[in-house]
Amino acid sequence: MIEEGKPLFVQIAEQVEDSIVDGTLAEEAQAPSTNELAAFYRINPATAAKGVNMLVDKNVLYKRRGIGMFVSAGARELLLEERRNAFADRYVQPLLAEARKLGLGPDDVADIIRARVAHPTP
Repeated sequence: MIEEGKPLFVQIAEQVEDSIVDGTLAEEAQAPSTNELAAFYRINPATAAKGVNMLVDKNVLYKRRGIGMFVSAGARELLLEERRNAFADRYVQPLLAEARKLGLGPDDVADIIRARVAHPTP
């Protein structure tokens, strides 16, 4: 789980986000506490809290005083939209730029993608 070069608190936030996106952690469900995250990943509780607070700032989690942190309603869709936009920026934009260089239009790119889905190469 721990990646070199990426802050631990960001990795904690991403792990919680992954659980929300894949449905392991449902909306309105109680999220792991900072102490649970710290113990599980063997990190300082302040580092785990920083990751959790990042998600609170994004309105992915909210606090119920005296009870704990919970997944916000609409959090999954918010995260999916964020990831779709990141996917488009990271992969689709460069793909389209290269396609333009090669003289390929949107239909050509779609045909290539459909062909690769139908007959994947190893």
